[in-house]
Order: sequence, then structure tokens, then C-alpha cells
Amino acid sequence: MRQAVAYHLDPARGAGALTAAPQEMPVPGPRQVVIRVRAASLNRRDLMLVDGTYPLPATPGVVPLSDGVGEVIAVGDDVTRAAVGDRVTATYFVRWVDGPQRRSHVVEQYGATHPGMLATYAVLEEDSVVHVPGHLTDPEAATLTCAGVVAWAALSTPSPVRPGETVLTVGSGSVALFGVQHAKMHGARIISITSSDRKAERLRALGADEVIDRSRTPDWESAVLDRTGGDGVDHVLDAVGMPTLAKSVRSGAYNGRITMIGAMPATDPPAGNPFGASYLSIRRIAVGSRTDFEAMNRAIAVHRMRPVIDRVFAFEDAEAAYRYLRTGDPFGKVVIEIP
Repeated sequence: MRQAVAYHLDPARGAGALTAAPQEMPVPGPRQVVIRVRAASLNRRDLMLVDGTYPLPATPGVVPLSDGVGEVIAVGDDVTRAAVGDRVTATYFVRWVDGPQRRSHVVEQYGATHPGMLATYAVLEEDSVVHVPGHLTDPEAATLTCAGVVAWAALSTPSPVRPGETVLTVGSGSVALFGVQHAKMHGARIISITSSDRKAERLRALGADEVIDRSRTPDWESAVLDRTGGDGVDHVLDAVGMPTLAKSVRSGAYNGRITMIGAMPATDPPAGNPFGASYLSIRRIAVGSRTDFEAMNRAIAVHRMRPVIDRVFAFEDAEAAYRYLRTGDPFGKVVIEIP
């Protein structure tokens, strides 16, 4: 077996730098689980953490990445939710199991304030452990924690999308891609906004019923209204943020719902009156609970859904994976395999 290694965010080397260091196999404490990590994946949040623009600053030297999957190799006293040999991942928030999200949940995140998944071994609190669908490969299962769960929570809480309703996805990052897949599982009609013919073709293959290229149709909100007979869409999953909020509002149906996804820099300007003449609700959510995660996994297993992966990097190329996510315009998740 190769020497165990953990990557750490290294502020001394500048924004975005990682340092690899040897890692001893951890000993689990009570109600803790140790996994041998097999794959991990990146989110835009991880770029914000290294740039210092994420609302929650990273603990200096923390092992990054919230998303990963591995095999349980040791369990602490009183653990009942996992056993040695199980293939598991973890929730984004260390202690949010169910119910309303509280500020105390937000400040405990893997890969930010708790050691994350970019390592040979990871220690998980038992309440955060989630078993992954058996049909997924390790790279696929490593993509679910952040983008998958937030797209699921956007479309299933507080009330799920119903068959025949129309869902608009704005953007073509990983959250939007999961949104298309989840909306399809709910039986919705899907309209997607993207920026190129290549991405439009892939979105249709993924399940979008109609795709509008914003580079050709800058006033895409008018096109959405045209394609819904002037009624607008029932649900908007806006994975871009403030720059597209006004257009998302104008795309919404009477009593429609807009869910804004993703951490936004505190410098984003307020929207003034974002509602205009529309009557709908706008909410902003932060990923989801363990209960949301487990519900999503049951649906993924039933529908045999597979996440979209753009590229898989070797463990020793972790910094290259960060650079690719930043500049490579990926369509799907960027994954790092851990031997």
C-alpha cells in the first residue's frame, strides 16, 4: 500500500495552495467512523474557500473538500449507523440531520472547519454518515454531497415538484445538471438556460425538454414566457445568483417559486425590489440535511441515475484539478481518485 497522504490548505503559499503531508491512520473516538477515501470531488465553494471569499473562512491547514466516498475501516464506541466494510459518504454540514437549519449547523462543515475528504483517511461523525447507492462507481458517488443534495432540496422541499409542472434551470454547472436530472425524476417539464450549442446538446441528452442559448437569446426570460404560453414556470432553480435573479423573476409563474443556489460573496449588491410586478416566492438555501441526502439517494437508486462527471484527476494532481475547475469550463463534476 502507498504511503497515506493528506492535503492541507496552505495560506503561507498563497491563495489556493495545497500542501501534501504524510498521514497516520486515525483512531476513531466514540461515535466516530474512519473511512479509507477512494474518491473526492470539487465544488465552486472550494475555490471560494481558497480565495477567501466564502462566507465561512477555512480553518488554516484544514484538509479540504466536503464531497467524497470511501470504505469504513474502523468505528468508535457506540457506533450503530455504519459497520466496517460499508461504502459511505458524509453530509456537507457535520450535524444537520433533519428539521430547520440553524446557524449552529452552518459553522460546522467538512472541508472548511472540519477536516474533509482530500486525504487517504477521513474521520466522520456518525450522525453525518450516509450510505451511497450501490450502482454508482466511486467517482460518481463522490459527487453527491453538495451539488446533488442542494439541487434535490431545491426541488423537493418544502413541497416537491409535481408531475407536469415546469422547472427552469439557470446555468450549466453541476448544481444545474443535478437539477435537470432530479426534475426529470419528479416528472417535470424542464427548460434550461445555457451558453453554447455544445452545452445545449448535452443538456437535452440529460433530460431537458427545451434549451435556450443565452448567447443567442439575451432576453431569455421572454423566450421562457413564450414557451409556457405566457404563464411562466412553476419552479426556477437559479444556480447563478444575483446577475440572473431579475430574469428568473420575470420567468416565474404566478405563485411560482425561485430557489437561489450557492454561497455568494458578501459584496454582491442588493437587488432593490427583486419582485417587480411578479407574485412569487424567492428563497436561498444552503445544501440540505442528512434526511434530504438519504431521500435523494433512494430516488437515485430507484431511477438508476448517474451523476455527470467531466474529468477525473489522479491524487497527485490535486492542484491541477483545482486549476481545471477554475479555468476549464467543465460540464459536470471534477473528481480526484485516491489510490
